[in-house]
Parts: sequence; C-alpha cells; structure tokens
Amino acid sequence: MQFTPRVATSEEAVLLEVEASTRLFGGKRALRDRVVQEGADQGVTTMAWATNSLAAHLLARAGIENGFKRPLEELLDALPMKVLTAVAPHEGILSRLGCRTLGDVRRLPRGGVSRRFDKELLGALDRAYGLLPEAHVWVELPDTFEARLELMSRVEMAPALLFGARRLLLQMCGWLAARHSGITAFTLKWSHDVMRSKEAGEGGEITIRTAEPSRNLEHLCRLLAEHLARVELKAPAGELWLSATEVVSLDEKSLSLLPDPSEKGESLQMVLERIAARLGPDRVLRPVLTEDHRLEWMQMWQPVPLPVPRNGAEPITMPPPTWVLPQPLKLTPRGHPPLYLRALHLLPGPHRVERGWWPRPGAAAAPGRGRKTPRPSPRLARLSRSPPPCRR
Repeated sequence: MQFTPRVATSEEAVLLEVEASTRLFGGKRALRDRVVQEGADQGVTTMAWATNSLAAHLLARAGIENGFKRPLEELLDALPMKVLTAVAPHEGILSRLGCRTLGDVRRLPRGGVSRRFDKELLGALDRAYGLLPEAHVWVELPDTFEARLELMSRVEMAPALLFGARRLLLQMCGWLAARHSGITAFTLKWSHDVMRSKEAGEGGEITIRTAEPSRNLEHLCRLLAEHLARVELKAPAGELWLSATEVVSLDEKSLSLLPDPSEKGESLQMVLERIAARLGPDRVLRPVLTEDHRLEWMQMWQPVPLPVPRNGAEPITMPPPTWVLPQPLKLTPRGHPPLYLRALHLLPGPHRVERGWWPRPGAAAAPGRGRKTPRPSPRLARLSRSPPPCRR
C-alpha cells in the first residue's frame, strides 16, 4: 500500500489534499506533525490548515496555522486585504473606500464591485470563503532531476557538504517516489568560492553508484558520506548541484498493514555497498555466475557497486570438478589408480573441453570478446586429442 498526496502549486505555495489520508497516518495531529517535520527539511517556513486551499494559503500569509479553531468566515474577515492576490490591482481604490480587511471588501455591494472591478476579485473571495469550487493545475514532474543549493556559508571540508546534500537527496527521493523509480547512479557537484587559487579550478564532482535501484534516503546519505570522507576540497565550496544520472523503474511491492519483522534493519546489499564505499570498490567483491562451460569461467568476481549482469546462466546439470588448482599437480603413478596421499578414484567423467580452455582467469578479456585467442602449445594440443568420454 502506498499513498501519494495530490499536490498543486499556487504562486509561491504548495497545496496538499490530505483529508483522505488522516486515518492512514494516525489522525490529523499526527499527520500535521509529520508534514511540519519533513517540510522543515525542504525549507518550508510557514504552514496553515483550512477547509479549502485558498483559505489555507491566505492564513499562511497572515501567520495563522490552525484554520479550524474558529469559523472560517470569522478568521478570514479579520485578515488584511493585501493577503489576497486578486486585491493587489485595486488596493489603492479599495483603501480610499475605507477597506482594510477582507471583511471590509466582502461587505461592499456585490453589484457595484462587479461593475467597477473585474470578476476575478469576487471569484477569489467566493473561493476563499468556500462559496465556489476550486480548480488547480496539478504538478507535472520533469523527466530529469537536477537541483541546486547555495550553501549558507563556505565549506572547507568535504564531509561537511553532506548537510546541504541531504536536502537535495530528499528532493530527489521525492521525485523518484512520484515516478515509481529508483536510482542506480547520481552525481554531486560543487563549485569553489570565487576567491580561489587558479590551481583549484572551478569545482569538483563525485558519482555514486548502487548495484540495485534504490530511493532509500538514509542509505544514499550513508553512501555519500563514505565517499565524501575520502575527498579533499581544493578550495572552499559555496554551491551544490545534484543530478540523477541513471534512473530505472522500480518494481513496487505491496506492503502489509502489519509490521514485518523480517524487514527490520539493513539488507545485505546495503551493508556491502557501504563497506565498499569505505574500503574502495575493488576491495569488496561478489561472486557472479556466467554462462560458460569452462570451470574457471563459470564464476567471476566483480565489485559490489556494479550491477549484477542478467545473462541467464543455466544451472549445471552434470557435476563438474569443484576445485581446480592454479597449477596442475603431478601425481605419482603406481599402477592403477594414481596416488596422492592415498589411492585416488575417478568418480564422474572423464571430461574434455574442445576449445577455449587455455586462457586463465584474470586475463584482460574473455575469449570471444574482442581478445585475440593465443595459439595452443604442442603439449596442450596433444592433451586436446585425448579420447572422448564414454557414452551411455
């Protein structure tokens, strides 16, 4: 279950319709506290609640939060008339008529107001008092995400950039949630102060990658913190830019109304990515199955931040040897079977690989991927002419 509130824009305000979600979030008071707390991270300074959005907008401009403590008409009548945008073109005339509040404007004869002023004034008053329905232009999210933030002061240490970057990451996670998507790579850029040396350059950037699509704010912040801990700023930074580099659709799962104890804590993937960010991407590896018949190439190791390739490797039907030495071990022949500590017995097999078996793991590229295959030595050629396995 996922809820996304309906959001519209009105001049400098953001309007939310949350009446249908009060029970889901534990009541109006709990929902109000959550909106206030999360809105503060986005830079919201004033909030108000009312029976309609325009009335809430006017109350927010006047610094009144609760639009339910008294009747709406009583609250709006006491507000200065300049809080209503439609009054601005006629503020001088209305002031000379003795109007100071919205109640004064509303008590004017409607016929005279309609003839002397435009219809927008009466329409705005009626919508604010709930006499006419409201129509809004709903927010349309952009196809790409880029956000900029000017820091309150110049930052000289890279880890301190996380304070401002968290606000940008919160905006990006909201954008991803509205698009039902996740991020696999994002880029943080910073610009150096104007008073800098020529060697410092204009700024720097860092790109963070994840193996799985994610929009978990805390996980992305921890990854960014680990990477910033290894960055040294060449000059104080004053501005930040955050952009979503790689965005993929995220398969939403149906959440339960009851808490699931199995989902507590971080997943193994998140823990490995954080360790790789601290130790370096080449220090934490994961095994990945590949579609190859050679034992040395059936499995490869790759850094954890890289996405797992989806090559559809088929399961092995015949049990191959589970252990291959880097260099062949010479056995002691003494009749049959050979000896190694004790007599050895051949269980499955024998196995024979016709071609492509001489490259070793760790080469620059696997055979068949643009790498020139070396010519086998005579000893290897003699081994390749060994008798084929018996057939049933």
